[in-house]
Amino acid sequence: MTALLRIDNLVARYGSTEVLRGIALSVAEGGITTLLGANGAGKTTTLRAICNVMVQARGEIHFAGARIDRQPTEDIVRLGIAHVPDGRGTFVGLTVEENLRLGAYTRRDRAAVAADLRRIYGYFPRLEERLQQQAGTLSGGEQQMLAIARALMSRPKLLLLDEPSFGLAPLVVQDIFRILRAINEQEQVSILLVEQNARMALSLASHAYVLETGRIALHGPAAEIGGQESVRRIYLGY
Repeated sequence: MTALLRIDNLVARYGSTEVLRGIALSVAEGGITTLLGANGAGKTTTLRAICNVMVQARGEIHFAGARIDRQPTEDIVRLGIAHVPDGRGTFVGLTVEENLRLGAYTRRDRAAVAADLRRIYGYFPRLEERLQQQAGTLSGGEQQMLAIARALMSRPKLLLLDEPSFGLAPLVVQDIFRILRAINEQEQVSILLVEQNARMALSLASHAYVLETGRIALHGPAAEIGGQESVRRIYLGY
């Protein structure tokens, strides 16, 4: 499959602390790739480097055939990359509807935005029930759904997800992963998923990379990575 995102020799640091050491990875167009590893391995930093936010990075990042590693974050968003950060990042003082409309702030096609709101409610009916409710009063699972829905309002080609299962009950996690699969299949949105729940991530993704202290330790088809007992024990913790 054609690579929508390709990263080559990516090095990233916070001040004098180097976190990523020459990593390379790709995300297929229309595919789901997961990035796994222990806390501190560099997973979140990889997503931040793609978006050029909060990290100093060098290396080559290509998206849809164009090099983007020198572009400002707002231009990267306009090109079609949406980032759902860890901690969800909802605007807690705004309503659900206001959060969703903020996701479309780069767009001027009002009729299409209204149509997309209706489409989003199909994936997340609970959000439609709570349109005028302040985001800060939602449950953790509902806030995560809102963060994903808001990102989708920008009409992305690539969705970057950082720990969408964190702190959520297992049934809520299953629901969110079911919705992510539907979004991928029905909207053809590619996904790069950072996730501590390796079992769930591998069940969703077609390809997997495992980070170890800032380097890619191994990669391959998700089923193959998850099927190796030694890999699961050493790198994935199950």
